[in-house]
Amino acid sequence: MSELDPITTEVIHNYLLSAAREMERNLMRTSYSTVIYEVRDFGLGIYDEHCRMLSEAPGLAVFTRGNDYGLKKTVEFVGADNMEPGDLLLTSYPYWSSAHPMDVLAISPIFACGELVGYTAIKQHWMDLGQKDAGYVLDSVDVFQEGLLMPGLKLYKAGVLDQEIENLLRFNTRVPERVIGDMNAQVSACRTGERRVSSLVERFGLDTFRASTEAILDHGERIARARLAGLPNGTWSAKDWADDDGIDHDTLLRIHVTVTITDDEFLVDWSGSHPATPGPMNLPIGLTEGVSALAFKGITTPDTPANTGNYRPLRVIAPPGEMMHAIPPSPTFTVWAALLAPEVILKALSRGMPDHIPACSGGDVFSVMGLGPHPETGEIWMEGNNEAVGFGAYAGSDGEDAIMHLSEPGCRNNPVEVIETKGPWIIENYHLRQDSGGPGKFRGGMGVRRTYRFLHPATTLTMVKKTKSAPWGMAGGHDAEAGHVVIWPGTDREERTGAIHYPVDAEDVLQNNSGGGGGWGNPFERDPQCVLEDVINELVSPGSARRDYGVVIAADSMTVDEQATAVLRS
Repeated sequence: MSELDPITTEVIHNYLLSAAREMERNLMRTSYSTVIYEVRDFGLGIYDEHCRMLSEAPGLAVFTRGNDYGLKKTVEFVGADNMEPGDLLLTSYPYWSSAHPMDVLAISPIFACGELVGYTAIKQHWMDLGQKDAGYVLDSVDVFQEGLLMPGLKLYKAGVLDQEIENLLRFNTRVPERVIGDMNAQVSACRTGERRVSSLVERFGLDTFRASTEAILDHGERIARARLAGLPNGTWSAKDWADDDGIDHDTLLRIHVTVTITDDEFLVDWSGSHPATPGPMNLPIGLTEGVSALAFKGITTPDTPANTGNYRPLRVIAPPGEMMHAIPPSPTFTVWAALLAPEVILKALSRGMPDHIPACSGGDVFSVMGLGPHPETGEIWMEGNNEAVGFGAYAGSDGEDAIMHLSEPGCRNNPVEVIETKGPWIIENYHLRQDSGGPGKFRGGMGVRRTYRFLHPATTLTMVKKTKSAPWGMAGGHDAEAGHVVIWPGTDREERTGAIHYPVDAEDVLQNNSGGGGGWGNPFERDPQCVLEDVINELVSPGSARRDYGVVIAADSMTVDEQATAVLRS
């Protein structure tokens, strides 16, 4: 073969990127559940025959990287020789699929020119799949309470649906129409990727396609290594805490990481994290690798499309049997340690590059779910929402207000209008939380408050694991206000909490309060006019302006009392 034409390689690369985006559009436009078409709780990619990712369209980005591990384990189990055109496999065994059993991985082999040339893979959240509790499991003690376990079952064999497997799925869910509908959307999106890649290979030929994909992966590696070479070498450690494991509510869970940067390697070592937990906070190793890869890519190549080549300099250590590397039959359903983990990597890196790393964000996705029989139809309704948080400030800028947490780039929250049409509840208010951002020379971003009022008896679930430790500030900046949930506010039953699974009556109220971002730098060095602007915009209260920033606001004129401020700051 003659020397590979770089223009052809670029055409093939962009075709693969476009094919992944078409899979994404197909999935979102045909799915039944808002968690897919609004929240984007999925991750999908196109892979070569060696299970190396060539392109992706991330929703929940850690899903896509976790799919790499799940795809390899499923292909090892089933055998590439046992694949044929038209097959489609489902995997929900968490230690392979890199998520809990309701995050189902669909895989389809791609054939062209008579050969296996790659795979499509899509992982998405199914609303219900045989787990012991409807909606979400907060207190499982082993994997067998967490849902139907599928180790690479062939839903389609040579293009023919296995009706027995579909029936098995239909009879193992409380919401069969939605689950089967979402499954079919997942299948359709996989088929879209198959067709596009097959067409691509047929057009350019197998040799050119394979040579181009090698060049794409090598280019991804070169960019990552070039950026890695610009980072300071060193070894730094950090830790943070998750609230509890759902069983023992009094013990904080330690998330400990040591990051080592050399000229040619980025090592993330989770040794020293909490031992395996009795409750469902353990992480499958593929998910731990996924969150590590998210932080690595954010530091090195955030501006380029992802492929497996980007991650060749990354190495992850997580001792089996600790919380960060679950082994069977450890429960894994509440995978919230994965949400906190990227922040801990950044915290470690801040020791060596404080001017390039932000303070902690709100630290969680602050997820709320409502479910129960619908008063109009009698059918089960089941809806949820993840909440935006404040982002941490950094050297040179305030943190952003109300942004989806950094563990789920590409995801969105549910619009109010959608939430209210899907179940018997209303959103009474939705606003930024005053004083939730950490004070600093650069202020942390604001978290939000969303208040739900139930109009009919139901069950409410909240998945929140960052309420007992504050999002940290940096370089003298103050910590932010931690998020929390308030159930039955203003009544004699009022309870401030985190993760709950409670029955509620008509007119019961739940407030979801997301965390703010940490501040950066001494708050007494913040420009008083910026503090005044924050007070006018009701982001910072006059009391906080005086106490935390040393800025006195004249209430009658809404101006800075410069003399009183100078005295206070001195």
